[in-house]
Amino acid sequence: QGQLVESGGESVQAGGSLRLSCVASLYSPGTYCWGWFRQAPGKEREWVGNSFTGQSSADRVNAKSDRFTISQDNSKRTLYLQINELKPEDSGRYYCGLGGGNCFRLSSYKDWGQGTQVTVSS
Repeated sequence: QGQLVESGGESVQAGGSLRLSCVASLYSPGTYCWGWFRQAPGKEREWVGNSFTGQSSADRVNAKSDRFTISQDNSKRTLYLQINELKPEDSGRYYCGLGGGNCFRLSSYKDWGQGTQVTVSS
């Protein structure tokens, strides 16, 4: 499967915006769930949104909230997560994953990056 590296997390004020990136060094031929998850301290990792590897349109992109926008650049093997109107509850470590099956389920993902930290202060 793939190696994933996330970046873009930082400490921001509530109301601001961030764009996170996930670069996949490689992935096997085929279509896989390519998703973003968030994990706050003491909580389970939760689905934020997903696309699919190699996808060229936004038709099958899913996101938890209208404040989250998933996009990708297939030529760069990069998945993006734009978060607008940041809230303190958006704080956590954001992980990028690759997997198959039900893209909303944590158990569907087999490869993960190291995550990138987002901290939103009020």
